[in-house]
Amino acid sequence: MKCVIIDDEPLAIDVVESYVQQVGGIEIVAKCTNPLEAIILLNKHQVDLVFLDIEMPNLTGIDLVKAIDNMPQFIFTTAYPEYALDGFNLNATDYLVKPIPFHRFLKAISRAKEKYELENKVVVSPQVTETAAPIAVDNFIFVKSEYENIKINIDTIVYLQGLKDYIKIYTSDTQKPILTLSSFKDILDKLPPSKFIRVHKSYVVSIEHIKAIQKSKILVADMRIPVGETYKDTVMKRLGV
Repeated sequence: MKCVIIDDEPLAIDVVESYVQQVGGIEIVAKCTNPLEAIILLNKHQVDLVFLDIEMPNLTGIDLVKAIDNMPQFIFTTAYPEYALDGFNLNATDYLVKPIPFHRFLKAISRAKEKYELENKVVVSPQVTETAAPIAVDNFIFVKSEYENIKINIDTIVYLQGLKDYIKIYTSDTQKPILTLSSFKDILDKLPPSKFIRVHKSYVVSIEHIKAIQKSKILVADMRIPVGETYKDTVMKRLGV
């Protein structure tokens, strides 16, 4: 995918550029701090994705989108969450609020790549789409632990335990859990819902790693995890018990 970064703040451009360099399949073809120059560039050159700030001098990102006849996919990057509705009304692929967490950037890129691949399969060979293999989804997440972002293979996650403002992530390939400052909501936003289930206010387990189910507990690895009363019916129904 060929992309353009448009932001009147050079430091903001640097952040997005550094993130792009950490993922594959994306080439930065231009960086613009002047939205008026960006319009000329987008009208002259074919690109696939635009990272676009909203609050810029002379012309807002929203006005820029409206000024381009054939706007490619675009992802808003802004410090103002109140513009989110306007962004999605304009069919933005995603809306990232500064400072942009790397995991949210990855999620936005995943959406953009999926749309890009689907559109190109339809254009190049519509007949192939019926039998083509499913689009691959990244099988990993990044979580911040202490002073680094740790990459975790999703299939190795056995269960998660909530401790106030922290989450402990237990994996099959590490002896000690990974401790990250996060909420269950933020973590679950990164994980495929088909593979995980919340069984207690303090526990989320990997369905693949469940060994046995008891009346009020689930055996995962060598750990017996309680099933909360408020989750019990949903859990048993989901697992077909």
